[in-house]
Amino acid sequence: MKRVFGTVEALFNLSYLTAAFILGLMLLSNASGNPARMLAGAMALILAGGDAFHLVPRIAVIRTGSEEPLRKALGYGKLVTSITMTLFYLFLWQIGVLIFWPANISLWTYGIYILAVVRIFLCLLPQNQWQERYPPVIWGIVRNVPFFLQGAIVAGLFFLEISSEPGIGLMWLAIALSFVFYFPVVVWANKKPKIGMLMLPKTCTYLWMLAMCLSL
Repeated sequence: MKRVFGTVEALFNLSYLTAAFILGLMLLSNASGNPARMLAGAMALILAGGDAFHLVPRIAVIRTGSEEPLRKALGYGKLVTSITMTLFYLFLWQIGVLIFWPANISLWTYGIYILAVVRIFLCLLPQNQWQERYPPVIWGIVRNVPFFLQGAIVAGLFFLEISSEPGIGLMWLAIALSFVFYFPVVVWANKKPKIGMLMLPKTCTYLWMLAMCLSL
C-alpha cells in the first residue's frame, strides 16, 4: 500500500511540474503587449522551476526507496522552493497592481517587498537545518510568519478588487486555501508525517491560480 501511495505521489508531482510549465509557456506565448500576462508566465516558470529542485529528488527517493543518499538534494530543494514561493507572491502582487492600480498602493508594495526580503533572509539562516530529516519546527514557524503575512496582503488585494476582473475573481480564495493546507504541514508534519499529504491540495491551488491567469 505504501508503494502504491508513493507511485501516486510521484505521478502527481510529475503531472504538476508538467502542467505548471505548460501554463507558463501558454501565458508567455500570448503575452505581447500584456505586461500582466507576461508577469504571470514568468511567475509560473519560476514556481515550477523552483519546485522541481525539491520534487525531482523527492521522486527519486520514491523510485529508489532510499532517502539518505538524497538528503542533501532534498534539503537544498526545500530551500530553493521556499525562496521561489516567496517570489511567486511578489509576482502575483505586481500582477494585481498592474490590473487594479488601487489608490495608495505604494506603501503596501514596500511592505510586501520588505516581508519577502525578511522571509528569504530567514530561509538562508543555518538554524533552519534544511538537510535534517526533522528540522526544528520553531524555525519552520519563524520563517513562515512573513510568508503568511505576505500571502494575506496579496489575498486582500484580490479580495477588495473581486468585481474588477471576473476571470481572477477567486484568486483570493485560492491563496487562502493554499495557506490553510500549508499551515498544518509546517506545524505538525514532523510528528505526523501523513499531514504532509496536504501539500497535494495545496499544489492544486497553485495550478488554479495559474489557470486563472489565462484570463488576463
